[in-house]
Amino acid sequence: MIGNKLRAVLSMNIKRYRNRRGWAQAKLAEEANISTNFLSDIETGKKWPYPETLMNLSKALNIEVYELFKPEEAVPSDIGVILTRYTE
Repeated sequence: MIGNKLRAVLSMNIKRYRNRRGWAQAKLAEEANISTNFLSDIETGKKWPYPETLMNLSKALNIEVYELFKPEEAVPSDIGVILTRYTE
């Protein structure tokens, strides 16, 4: 189960960072020197990239490799929760 969660985080992060740059899959695939189909398979969790591919993706996205595996923190829906963190 841990492997599936890790794969899901990786897939989500690649897509999120790609979208932040305003890139289509084809653009990121070109920058990372992989095929668009392979990138699609990574983003959907169907395939797992080699370490070299992870390095190419992170370089293309201008981030560190570890950021591809870092879970995104959920934003609380209640602003009070956020304010409480900083006022306690």
